[in-house]
Amino acid sequence: MFTGIIQALGHIEKIDIDQSGCRLDVNIKALADRAINPGDSIAVNGVCLTVVKYEQGSVRFDVSLESLSKTCIEDWRSGDELNLETALTLQTPLGGHIVTGHVDGIGVMLEREDAGDAIKMVFQVPAELGRYIAQKGSVCIDGVSLTTNMLLEDRQDGTTFAVMLVPHTLSVTSLKRLQADSRVHIEIDVIARYLDRMQAYDQKKLL
Repeated sequence: MFTGIIQALGHIEKIDIDQSGCRLDVNIKALADRAINPGDSIAVNGVCLTVVKYEQGSVRFDVSLESLSKTCIEDWRSGDELNLETALTLQTPLGGHIVTGHVDGIGVMLEREDAGDAIKMVFQVPAELGRYIAQKGSVCIDGVSLTTNMLLEDRQDGTTFAVMLVPHTLSVTSLKRLQADSRVHIEIDVIARYLDRMQAYDQKKLL
């Protein structure tokens, strides 16, 4: 479990993708003050990955074909910045919202514009995720816990909404580098996920 509060920025040292999956080496020296061990979970741009090897500030992850099919990892290149968060503990302040690191879908950043010291970004998510996006609700974008500033439109091809990124969020996350048509990881609020399942279950005619 995670909070969506980014602890550090890392960068890709090496990424190899083939028919068996992906091997990913990430420089995480910015997390040097934390104990990292093989088997630990780290949210990398919102994707929960397991540490395979950790040595001299570099961590290796193996990414399955299933994870590749559900994420934007194939878009990543050596040198890219990545949002990092270690797993939630009972002593960790829940400054964002409950995040699982399980990507629900791929969103697209449509536009960005200055809004005083902040930046307004407009995203589109697939239609099947639109029902989970609520005005002033929580959404996780590339591992960052954000509040939906406004819902803009529900259409057959997807739902559009806006978020406001304050200077601090821009300075400590990779979201500042997003441009029009950038693909991002979307994780819906876990409470909305369970409420939807409960409602669907109650409407079924059980044998």
